[in-house]
Amino acid sequence: MTIPKRMAGAVIHALQGGVVPRIGLQYIAVGREKEIEALLSDINVIADGGAAFRFISGKYGSGKSFLLQTIRNYAMDRGFAVCDGDLSPERRLSGSNGQGLATYKELIQNLSTKTKPDGGALPLILDRWINSVRTQAAAESGLELTDPAFHKLVEQRIFTVVDSLNSMVHGFDFAMLLRLYYQSFVNDDAETKAKVIKWFRGEYQTKTEAKNDLGVNICIRDDDWYEYIKLFAVFLKQAGYQGLIVLVDELVNLYKIPQTVTREKNYEKILTMYNDTMQGKAEYLGIILCGTPQSMEDPRRGVFSYEALRSRLTDGKYGGDTVNLHAPVIHLTALGFSEMRILVEKLAEIHAVLYDYTQTVTAADLDAFIKIEYGRIGADSHLTPREVIRDFIEVLDIVQQNPGTDVAALLGSDGFSYAETELEEQETVSDEYAEFTI
Repeated sequence: MTIPKRMAGAVIHALQGGVVPRIGLQYIAVGREKEIEALLSDINVIADGGAAFRFISGKYGSGKSFLLQTIRNYAMDRGFAVCDGDLSPERRLSGSNGQGLATYKELIQNLSTKTKPDGGALPLILDRWINSVRTQAAAESGLELTDPAFHKLVEQRIFTVVDSLNSMVHGFDFAMLLRLYYQSFVNDDAETKAKVIKWFRGEYQTKTEAKNDLGVNICIRDDDWYEYIKLFAVFLKQAGYQGLIVLVDELVNLYKIPQTVTREKNYEKILTMYNDTMQGKAEYLGIILCGTPQSMEDPRRGVFSYEALRSRLTDGKYGGDTVNLHAPVIHLTALGFSEMRILVEKLAEIHAVLYDYTQTVTAADLDAFIKIEYGRIGADSHLTPREVIRDFIEVLDIVQQNPGTDVAALLGSDGFSYAETELEEQETVSDEYAEFTI
C-alpha cells in the first residue's frame, strides 16, 4: 500500500485510541458502500437546491462516526462546506444556559472546505467569495482594478448576493454584516473584519456589545442559532459552494438528559430541523444526526419518546428486518467476517508503513485472528469494528516490537486480552442513567 507516513500515523493512532481519523479514511473504507451511496444521493439533491435530513443508528463502535467522517470527506471533495460537532452535556440543540449556542459555536469553528479541511474556514470562505466576485467583474467588464467604476460594479454584485438573503429570518442583519465585511475588506480594516467574524461565530454575549461594535441590534442566541445555519447554507451556494452539510454525533447525550421538559425541548428542535428540510423550508442544507439504537428507540427517553418524531421516523408495518436506505433512519448492520478480514489486512499494511518494517503477519495469521474474534460468545450480536481494530493493532504492536513472536501462539495465549465489549459499554451506560425516571 502506498500511503504517506503522516497519514498512516493519523490512521493508526486514532484507531488505537478508539476514535475515527479525520484523514486517510479512503485507505480503510470497507463494507459501507450502500450506506455511502444512499447519503451521496442526498448530497446530489442538496446541490440542486433541496435539503435532506438523516439519522444514523448503530451500536457503540459500529462505525457511525466512521461513516460520518467518510461522508464529510466526500462532501468536501464535491464542493460542499461541512461543519461537524459532537453533542455533550455542555452542547445540546436547545438549552437555557448557552448549550444550544455552544453547539452552534462548535459547528462554525469546525466549518471546513476542501482547501481548509481542518476547520476554521469561515474567514477563508468570505475572502474567497469577495475575490471571486472581483475576479469575475474584472474579466467581464475589462475595467482596471483601480477604476472607481470597477469598485462600484463589484459593490453592486456583492449587494445583489446579500440582498437575496433579506427575505429569510434574520436575513437583514446577516446581509448587513456581509456588506460590512466587504467594506472592511476593501478598506483593509482588519479590526472590523475580525469583529464580523466574531459575530458570525456567535461570540457576542449581548445585543448592546454587538450594537456598539458593528451597529447591529442582534446577536446569535440559544433559541435561534439554527436559523443562521439555514442562512449560511444559502449564502454558501451564492459564494460558489454546493451547499452546507451539518454532521452531529453523540445523540445519546440528549437521551441522558434527566429532566423531561429539557429533553423534549431538544427533541422539538430536531422536529423543527426535520420539518424544514422535508417540507422545503431549507435550501442547500443537509443534516445528519448519529445515535445508538437505545437513544433513538427508547420509548421513555429516546427520540421516539417524542410522539411527533416517532410517528415520522418509525419503520412502517412492511419494514420488518429488511433494509430500506431511503428511510429517514439508516440502521447500521454489523460488518461481516469477510469485510473485517479485508480491513485487518489493510491495517497490517498501514502499520508496516508507519513503523517502517517488513510485514511478518501472514494471511494465515489474519484468518486465525478473525476466527478468534468472531468465535467469542455473543460475537454475532455484540462484536463491533472498534473492538476488532483495537485488538488487532495491539497484536501488530507486539509483533513489531518483539521480533520472532509467534503470532499463532500469541493469539492463543491467556495474556492476549480483548478490548471491552460493546455489550459491557452499553450496560455501563444503562446502569449509570437507570436512576433517572420520567
